[in-house]
Amino acid sequence: MPTHGKKFREAVKRVPESEQQPAAAVGLVKELSFARFDETVEVAVRLGVDPRHADQIVRGTVVLPHGTGKTARVLVIAQGDKAKEAEEAGADFVGVEFVQKIKDGWVDFDAAVATPDMMGQVGQLGRILGPRGLMPTPKAGTVTLDVARAVREIKAGKIEFRVDKTGNVHAPIGKVSFSVDQLNDNLSAFMENIVRAKPSAAKGRYVRAVTVSSTMGPGVSIDANLYARG
Repeated sequence: MPTHGKKFREAVKRVPESEQQPAAAVGLVKELSFARFDETVEVAVRLGVDPRHADQIVRGTVVLPHGTGKTARVLVIAQGDKAKEAEEAGADFVGVEFVQKIKDGWVDFDAAVATPDMMGQVGQLGRILGPRGLMPTPKAGTVTLDVARAVREIKAGKIEFRVDKTGNVHAPIGKVSFSVDQLNDNLSAFMENIVRAKPSAAKGRYVRAVTVSSTMGPGVSIDANLYARG
């Protein structure tokens, strides 16, 4: 069984047992970061839902005010004028030919957008893109005629979230190099969308636990009562 290194164990000793206010929590995550690279700061939320039931699936999108700290590589599957619009908006890869490239094993992108008329072909990629969270969907705003807007939003820091089979949602909210205010703003925007996405079928307490951490660092708990309205 793997054991944590000395730096991680030392960081854990500095984590308070009590739940923290959001700004204090992200501040601690920054302080406890010890890796030599700019770690991603992530939030994990445990929800009071049963994802086995379709009416309790929690999913959505949010544009983080300060982005994720990473410039997403965007693929747009479109043709004609829509392909030109995507290129002008800054898409990294544009064209119908990428459908075959993906079938051949290419998945070197972070987000995919498609126009509705292309979904007959894109639908064939579900087994490849679905498990990777890359499949364009109308609910996420990635199946659209307004491809320019979709590209700009993704480049600006739009992320998609979806509850996993254990009732948890994970998402990046920035980098350790971000300021406390930037991380706190991104966290607030994310949590507002989580609360807003509460399924009507969910019973009892909705937001049960919230934890923030860096890629290599320990988790710091946030007071879930702050989101009790959900």
